[in-house]
Amino acid sequence: MGLFEKLKALSEQSQPTRPEFIIAGLGNPGVAYENTRHNAGFLAIDALEKKYSFTPNEHKFNAVCNRAVIGGKSCLIMRPQTFMNKSGEAISDAMDFYEIDPENIIVIYDDISLDVGTMRIRRKGSAGGHNGMKSIIALCGTQDFPRVKIGIGAKPHPDYDLADWVLSRFSDEDMKKLSEVFNHTAEAVELIIKGETGEAMNRFN
Repeated sequence: MGLFEKLKALSEQSQPTRPEFIIAGLGNPGVAYENTRHNAGFLAIDALEKKYSFTPNEHKFNAVCNRAVIGGKSCLIMRPQTFMNKSGEAISDAMDFYEIDPENIIVIYDDISLDVGTMRIRRKGSAGGHNGMKSIIALCGTQDFPRVKIGIGAKPHPDYDLADWVLSRFSDEDMKKLSEVFNHTAEAVELIIKGETGEAMNRFN
């Protein structure tokens, strides 16, 4: 092998494998939103980062991106920086760039219909009133992608402003409950990537 061929081979080896999956945790960027209920998706990605070896942060597709091998597959992990209501802009850009099928996009996000300490896995479905999911479905052109919903609890009473509730911070007690949920989220994501979504649903729903 000549020098040119050796350099080309080394260059190809140094390039990261093209991602086969996108794992997106939804939230709002900035210190003001840290540990708020609406940022449950970001918190779940933090837990994934502790379990798997992520590459250093890279800013692209208007998101903080990392790469990791999960379930034997190359994954792009995303924290969109568009603010919640425009989450679809970041995810659709990455999906189009890497030509990733919708069924290989896993979205992790908050759900007020679930109690803190619970989670639900779905193969597909509507936005259910969640603005981040509305954006993703509209811009990706489909709702046929798996998702992991993290319970953040219902409003304390019907008159409580929804925006104020989802932007409120978790209590210390809530965070203890969520710690276990986020560990389960990491396990569920790996099962989904391995094609075992049914097993993930049976185990964690």
